[in-house]
Amino acid sequence: MGISLIAFALVASVSGGVGSARATTSGPTVCNIPEEGELTVGELPIGSSVISCEVVGRVVTYDGTGVTVPEPGTAVSIDSLTTDGQTHGFTLEVAADGRVSYELTDAGADLSTAGSDIPDVLSNPVNTADDLSQESDETDADTADSAAPEDAEVADVDALAAPGACSDGAYTTADRKEYGSYEWWIGDGGMPGGLSRTDAMWAFYDAIDNITESYNNCGYTDQVGAKHNYRAPTSWEADINNKGQCTARDGLSTWDAGDLKSGVVATTCSWTWPMPGVKNDLREADVRFNTHDYDFTNKPTSSCSDKYDIRSVATHEAGHVFGLGHVGSGHQNLTMYTNSFTCTKKARTLGKGDVLALRSIY
Repeated sequence: MGISLIAFALVASVSGGVGSARATTSGPTVCNIPEEGELTVGELPIGSSVISCEVVGRVVTYDGTGVTVPEPGTAVSIDSLTTDGQTHGFTLEVAADGRVSYELTDAGADLSTAGSDIPDVLSNPVNTADDLSQESDETDADTADSAAPEDAEVADVDALAAPGACSDGAYTTADRKEYGSYEWWIGDGGMPGGLSRTDAMWAFYDAIDNITESYNNCGYTDQVGAKHNYRAPTSWEADINNKGQCTARDGLSTWDAGDLKSGVVATTCSWTWPMPGVKNDLREADVRFNTHDYDFTNKPTSSCSDKYDIRSVATHEAGHVFGLGHVGSGHQNLTMYTNSFTCTKKARTLGKGDVLALRSIY
């Protein structure tokens, strides 16, 4: 896994007849993009102006993920926990003047063995107004857990071959940091594992604590100053749609469950304000579990079958909230590994690389 900060203009090639693209010029910026539908990072290349091209609110896609273009002075990142063991996600940043830049994830490479800390090198912060439009409520009950067979869990072969959690110092970090306290809410609808909203809140709370308190069995003391505070239930939903894309932010950091695209176990969307010379300032981070396609449990046992541990997945997602990135193949025993194994609690407990990543930020 590697991070490529695109430092050159991507050339968009748009096919179609007359009227299929819009051409607008503003200074050095030329817009030649489809008038409707989702855009790729090639169709909205680095240096494009979201103001001149009138694309705020449009969706930009990359590597099977997507984000809604935010207002100037805002960056949006998506991180998806998938079943294929690959890294899926990217960051779109819009500078104060409306110019676009990207951080794109190369899922085919893994440069995480020595640790990789991504600094901010982009634009100045602008305090944009919150988008407080309320989304429609949905009742998306948790998929019923399937009956577990009598056979016990079989350990994953790759995990056995990988370094132990306390000897693996691999990590990556993103360009974001919670400088204050992460304030979060519980959304409505079904919760993973069929938990009540109260029980889900405690499961998520404990998982976030695992990150903010550096919970580990490696003997590392907690030297991380990250903080969080649960606020209340809300009728609002995580700003993540059923394609696993980040929609426009609503001002609340909401944890919930619902429908994501198949192959995605959970998704975190994070919005930040660019900070020159340091990591971007986290403004909102939403998390959604995919209860449409996958089963979850709060208490994995020897009779567990194909169920993801809620606290393990939540700890991984909380790592993204506080700025941790994925580590790839060969690092299966770390919490921030790109996949989450079923029927195991091991990702609840941080490994060496997970702790070092947090220390590098906080």
